[in-house]
Amino acid sequence: MTRNAASDTASQVLAGLDEEQRAAVVAPAGPVCILAGAGTGKTRAITHRIAHRVVTGQIQPRHVLAVTFTARAAAQLRERLAALGAHGVQARTFHAAALRQLRYFAPRLLRGREMPELVESKARLVTLAAAKAGVRADRTGARDLAAEIEWSKSSLVEPGEYIVAAAKAGRETPLEAAQVAAVYTAYEQIKRHQGVIDFEDLLRAMCWGIEEHSDVAEQVRAQYRHFVVDEYQDVNPLQQRLLEAWTGGRRDLTVVGDAAQTIYSFTGATSAYLVDFARTHRDATVVRLVRDYRSTPQVVGLANAVIRHAKGSESRLRLDLVGQHPPGPEPDVRVFADEAAEASAVARRCAELIAAGTPAAGIAVLYRANAQSETYEEALAEAGVPYVLRGGERFFERVEIRQAMAALRGAARTGAEAEPDSGAGPGGRERDDLAGTVSAVLTGLGWQPERPPGGGAARERWEALAALVRLAVEFRPEPGAEGGLAGFAAELARRAHAQHAPAVAGVTLASLHSAKGLEWDAVFLVGLVEGTLPTAYARSADALEEERRLLYVGVTRARRLLWLSYGEARSPGGRARRPCRFLQGVLPGFGGHVTQPRAERPAAAAPRVPRQTVIVSCRVCGATLLAGPERKLGRCTGCPSSLDEELLERLRDWRARVAARASVPSYVVFTDATLTALAERQPSDRSGLVQIAGIGPRKLELYGEAVLALLNGAAVDDLAPEEARSKDLQKDLATEP
Repeated sequence: MTRNAASDTASQVLAGLDEEQRAAVVAPAGPVCILAGAGTGKTRAITHRIAHRVVTGQIQPRHVLAVTFTARAAAQLRERLAALGAHGVQARTFHAAALRQLRYFAPRLLRGREMPELVESKARLVTLAAAKAGVRADRTGARDLAAEIEWSKSSLVEPGEYIVAAAKAGRETPLEAAQVAAVYTAYEQIKRHQGVIDFEDLLRAMCWGIEEHSDVAEQVRAQYRHFVVDEYQDVNPLQQRLLEAWTGGRRDLTVVGDAAQTIYSFTGATSAYLVDFARTHRDATVVRLVRDYRSTPQVVGLANAVIRHAKGSESRLRLDLVGQHPPGPEPDVRVFADEAAEASAVARRCAELIAAGTPAAGIAVLYRANAQSETYEEALAEAGVPYVLRGGERFFERVEIRQAMAALRGAARTGAEAEPDSGAGPGGRERDDLAGTVSAVLTGLGWQPERPPGGGAARERWEALAALVRLAVEFRPEPGAEGGLAGFAAELARRAHAQHAPAVAGVTLASLHSAKGLEWDAVFLVGLVEGTLPTAYARSADALEEERRLLYVGVTRARRLLWLSYGEARSPGGRARRPCRFLQGVLPGFGGHVTQPRAERPAAAAPRVPRQTVIVSCRVCGATLLAGPERKLGRCTGCPSSLDEELLERLRDWRARVAARASVPSYVVFTDATLTALAERQPSDRSGLVQIAGIGPRKLELYGEAVLALLNGAAVDDLAPEEARSKDLQKDLATEP
């Protein structure tokens, strides 16, 4: 290329850049830190910087290594660089770059042997390790243990250091820390015995290869002399160590990141390297990109307001973005009576946007936890709005939900119905009984209603099953349709079928974590209440700040239209919840009164009968009770209990005998929750018995006399055999579908 041609090409590379982007592109060789806010063109800045240095002859493309975190981002870098004339630049993820190098150097590092097999998933090895350590781990438990092992290795924590490191980091471990450490130790032993490596080992092996073998270090550093790291706020200690091994103290390093988008700390990622870059590289060039080319000034203004209140080390690098688009609509703030009304309104608005010309693929509904997806999957399906689920399985395709539905169908076939109570309010007591029965069936799958377990996968499984119990509380059959457990199982099947439509381009449903790096014309941020965002598990100041940044990421996904909403209650008639703290005082109208009445279903679907629920309060503290077992007990699980343990044992003994005579599961007679309520509340007459959810007219007829006798102190052996009643129960079951 002639000098004039090179000059023309360089001018073309610089054309169209704003002042800050241009400063980043022409910054001199050496350490450069580009602080790039959402939508400010960070990929444009780093690709044009590399291309400008290539076309002006400052560097050779084969000597450049650009690393990022996803294959998609790496491919985008390569495409843009090629379009700019910078052919031959290596743009890869950390793991892909390490894998390529390790394969090349394996014969030298491993004395003639090829690189060990790379395991794609830790699940099988973790399951074996758990067994070796004497720990029971199902599929969900294995996922959580694998995540802890990944965090440990990414954080350069060895098995013997895990207990102290986990405590220092405030980890919410899936098991006792000592048990996790034992599984971690066994995992490493099994891996070595089988001669395989995992993805963290790729990075560790290349660190070792470069740090301990001077010939390898010399060859790697001769090949790669100029480094660019994208999303630098997401680097973990292991990746940073590999980066330092690659650079070998050399100074031609460009990093780009946004501390306000640090949302993966739970994986071991830390923004500390970005925050401290100017301190560790004293003569670094620091450029701030603040012109937002993605969103309207209204969206940008809200994003700035959210992050302006941030605290902690990340706040030192806070950027005040400036929107570059013409003004757009103000963010739409909505408050609904409950989550069902919120989801219906979101689905209806999505349909309106699509009808007005917004592509379905240009719309996203974003939530904090994957367990929230079911409500929106159903609402969109009933509204006839196509959707795609990103970063998670469809609710009804989750393994635990499929297992639960099978168990509920089986229980319905064997007659595990809670006795309907026609003397209660308009459907409220029937739903109490149904929720208790559903809870009892799920208990058989290992689900416990009291509190979610530790560990991300286990907690996600718990929340998904808890969503089924909430559906049971809300369930009201259509006029003329079957009710009870069989009707509820049929309703679940209907919902699942509606969500199994052929895959098409549609509205995106995604968690906030899955949405990072993406953008849409219209974004719905839903479920913005305390306990959800921020999550109830964010107990430290650092964890709460990460929740704030997660909201910031959600806001900055919207190009033009932004909707923010929450339901005051989770279920109709339920306990009121507090709105998200990060938006109060920031967003006008947020945290006010209900702005929309309980929504009807869209006209495309048959109107549904409004749900009604009898409000039950704790007899100890007065709080509204939502969970089926708590409603049966008449108190919160955490409130003091008046349980008579001896009476409960007699009730269980009696129930087992009755169930054995009738050849049915014990919970068909009475659920554990009903027996516990009896042993706590100890009603003295038949009218008192029917006040306990789970005891309706039929069960009062079958068992009322015996239960009252037991409550009055009778021994089980003193009661007359109940063959006739057992036959009546069998007859009842035989006539059910």
